[in-house]
Amino acid sequence: MADPHLPPEEVARLHRRADELVALGSLLADGGEVPAAWSEALHALADRLGASYPFADPQYLGQMLKPPHPVAWSAYAMAMLLNPNNHALDGGPATAHLEREAVGQIAAMLGYDGHLGHLTASGTWANLEALWVARRLHPDRAVVSGANAHYTHARICEVVGARHEELPQTPDGALDLAALEARLAAGGVGTVVATLGTTALGRLDPVHRIADLCAAHGARLHVDAAYGGFFALLADGGTPGVDPEPFAALPRADSIAIDPHKHGLQPYGCGCILFRDPGVGALYRHDSPYTYFTSDELHPGEVSLECSRSGAAAAALWATLRAVPLTRDGLGEHLAGARAAAVSLAGRLEGLDGWRTVGVPDLDIVCWHRDRPTASAVSAAADADFDALAAAGWHVAKLRVDPGMIGVEPDAATATVLRGTLMKPVHAAMVEPLVAALEGL
Repeated sequence: MADPHLPPEEVARLHRRADELVALGSLLADGGEVPAAWSEALHALADRLGASYPFADPQYLGQMLKPPHPVAWSAYAMAMLLNPNNHALDGGPATAHLEREAVGQIAAMLGYDGHLGHLTASGTWANLEALWVARRLHPDRAVVSGANAHYTHARICEVVGARHEELPQTPDGALDLAALEARLAAGGVGTVVATLGTTALGRLDPVHRIADLCAAHGARLHVDAAYGGFFALLADGGTPGVDPEPFAALPRADSIAIDPHKHGLQPYGCGCILFRDPGVGALYRHDSPYTYFTSDELHPGEVSLECSRSGAAAAALWATLRAVPLTRDGLGEHLAGARAAAVSLAGRLEGLDGWRTVGVPDLDIVCWHRDRPTASAVSAAADADFDALAAAGWHVAKLRVDPGMIGVEPDAATATVLRGTLMKPVHAAMVEPLVAALEGL
């Protein structure tokens, strides 16, 4: 496929932004002449950034990428003029309180009453803290997750010294409940990981049924809602909506990871971990000879594995939630547009001669492929169609799946299908043009 590049008008806009922004880069002075070396460096950067995919373009539906909300971007830049550190209250006295308020809103959206939580650098780090706590509480018991779960859970368990076991997934890409029940009955499981929005298919694990099994066998439940957590705003029976049962069970989870830098409209570097029981904060207890002395309040770093953390990320999230609240009419409108786009595209593909979808989308990820009899033929067609779409300005992704998932002859270990992440509301208007592009291949 062609090398990634931004449209020329966007590259030109980057150059103009460079001149406009550098003069605002200090809180100590206004205006003033910008040194030539600064300007040259920023314009060189604009040229280098031109070798990017057009993530903001409606025809980009490849990876989980989109620009942050303008309020988030502006708030982040404002806070970066101070560059606060949300480790101790003397490093981020304002932004630490903004973080607590914003995290509290997310916890309430997910159904937690009491909670302990904070922002993290990513969903991966949020999951790491959850599994670190799981290992501290049950050092001799296994952490189990499905083959559909994010690959980092196994790696995280290696890092924190927990024993990890993988369970099979169902043909539609969810955690196999029969396998989970059998494994729990055998004993020795400390924590079960359920996924609310898999990164491959956007599949929702049946959290409500998994919670029942965990309760029956005395296991903890961690929900990796990094991708799908914000869809709780659409789990109300309205249209467009998502299956409410998995979301209704979230208050039963012992911990939840969620990524504001995905559907929360934030820049990268903004994950979040929540624990139902604030008592797990005792596991984080430590001391530092030069911090935690400016206030008797609990400092953020006292309940986090990370030390230095961006106060600007907290400011951006807080400001965004003030402008776009966690309601169906607020942030839910963005999610509803994405969800409607996915439902529409899946419906059109199902009726399109020669094409098949990989199941019904649970959220806003749609996967599809040519109707071919073998795994190798499906993969060959996907590779050719991926390149043809890219040449026409459409940026999608690929996904390797088990041939049994799509019902084709397994003449190869995997079959490659096309994958679209329709996470921008503007994607709703791009369904028909995309279908037309597929018809023209």
